[in-house]
Amino acid sequence: MTTSLKDQLQRKIDLKTKPAGALGQLEKIALQLGLIQNTLSPKLEKPSLLVFAADHGIADEGVSPYPKEVTWQMAMNFCTGGAAVSVFCRQNGIALKVIDAGVDFDFPAGSPIIDAKIARGTKNMLKEPAMSLRECRLAMNRGAGYVRQEALGGGNTIAFGEMGIGNTSPSSLLMHRFTGLPIETCTGAGAGMHGEQLTYKQQVLKEISEKYNPQSPLETLATFGGLEIAMMVGALLEAKAQGMVLLIDGFIATAALLTACQFNASTKDNALFCHQSEEKGHRLLLEHLNASPILQLKMRLGEGTGAAVALPVIQSALAFLNEMASFEEAGVSKE
Repeated sequence: MTTSLKDQLQRKIDLKTKPAGALGQLEKIALQLGLIQNTLSPKLEKPSLLVFAADHGIADEGVSPYPKEVTWQMAMNFCTGGAAVSVFCRQNGIALKVIDAGVDFDFPAGSPIIDAKIARGTKNMLKEPAMSLRECRLAMNRGAGYVRQEALGGGNTIAFGEMGIGNTSPSSLLMHRFTGLPIETCTGAGAGMHGEQLTYKQQVLKEISEKYNPQSPLETLATFGGLEIAMMVGALLEAKAQGMVLLIDGFIATAALLTACQFNASTKDNALFCHQSEEKGHRLLLEHLNASPILQLKMRLGEGTGAAVALPVIQSALAFLNEMASFEEAGVSKE
């Protein structure tokens, strides 16, 4: 009887010079990476972080304390190196790509921001579906295309981030629809809605949810999603198809992963959940996915920051798997 790869990996982990299980979650990460790459010696090659940016019509209803202009301003800040995600990507050797999925702004010619604009933001969901099915499919296809480019360039590890004022609202609606949890449970402060403001946000999202009855994952994503979320969903599905390691950030990226799983449930097999956000619904969303976050640093910024910060921990898991001596190699008695 042939020993499975999983058993071989577990044996390799257990025979390292340590008590069984002593490296905790690092051991689980190492095992998962080996299974994703179908090897006893997995490697992270050319890690990149794709940040998808877009605006949201629902922001017109006052569900975020920030004006939508912050979306394009922060996208520029990513590219000039001043944002948190820029700093962490530089620190950890991650190639940062900023993609305009649907920002309501014309970026200057020569800008390093990648132009993939589908529309100048989504429609106001309180009045009509956020996207047409065509726009949603187009966004997903473009997201997949950028992942294929990373794979052709030799990358096997891809992180996902986002920027879009108001985008916790579509994420909460997608979570609500795909988990069945109450909208109030799925809806948190976002960029800073508290007290009466948060109650108002929850009421708006509840009204939106009750207005529509989409029948498929694609229709649900088009009705309640964002252009950057749809692009991320397509990117996640393609990254899974390419056998890549998926580094999942916070609430919005996890909502996109949840949505991708409605199209292909095995997408989760390639996902490492990098941190647990302080955004209200994220813990419950992780529990629904039976996911263990690598870090819990009380972050709630988005952008892909949690994924960028977690990368060194993931690299430590590979380092012990590939470089740490076994009991036999080190001449250490196991018993």
